Amino acid sequence: MAEEKKTHFGYSLVPEEEKQKRVNQVFHSVAEKYDLMNDLMSFGIHRFWKQEVAKRTGLRQGQSAIDVAGGTADIAILLSRLVGEEGRVVVYDINHDMLELGRRKCIDEGIIKQVEFVQGDAEEISFPDNTFHCATIGFGIRNVTHIDRALGEMRRVVKPGGRVVCLEFSHPVNPLFRTLYDMYSFTVIPFLGEVVTGNRGAYTYLAESIRKFPAQEEFKKMMEEAGLKRVKYYNLFNGIAAIHVGVKI
Repeated sequence: MAEEKKTHFGYSLVPEEEKQKRVNQVFHSVAEKYDLMNDLMSFGIHRFWKQEVAKRTGLRQGQSAIDVAGGTADIAILLSRLVGEEGRVVVYDINHDMLELGRRKCIDEGIIKQVEFVQGDAEEISFPDNTFHCATIGFGIRNVTHIDRALGEMRRVVKPGGRVVCLEFSHPVNPLFRTLYDMYSFTVIPFLGEVVTGNRGAYTYLAESIRKFPAQEEFKKMMEEAGLKRVKYYNLFNGIAAIHVGVKI
């Protein structure tokens, strides 16, 4: 009998087929308060990080992009401004609740005609090869079961010359800063999660999943192994987060 494959869900080891279900439960439980929690946890800084993602895409008027694990459409809204009314932006997410929040936000922004919402798995993106000029993912890559497959799929659906841009929590460079950040992550963030969403466990998972995510150089290597070229990364706020950019040749 073959040994059951396991993967990390935060610090816990779970069967691979269970991780996505658990991640879905986390986001289902916090969806309505997701944006508020992001603002509270980061003091609003995450919005500037997402603006940096948009700048790194190289998108121009009339082009197309897919935002994988696009959730509440923060990045998609920024991309839609770059590609304009003649362009195309797809928000691609496995979680229906998050997509609905993103749809409502785009209606409020008056850009619902420019943004398409598709429910699907990041490891099996339901678009043909070479469809988009760019693929982005913000704070979502650490939640997939097989990171290599998701990176490979994003590369696949991007046109030659297009970019894959990943924004993710990473590893602070300064040791003292890292210690302080760990204290904040494992005490303040779960407390906020409990107060705001009623789900402390979801934000304990958040802190644990950040710690289990590969450091900057290791993730750069993973992007290269997925076939992306000229991979570079840019640390944000001492490495609390990082933007990795790779090109499909």
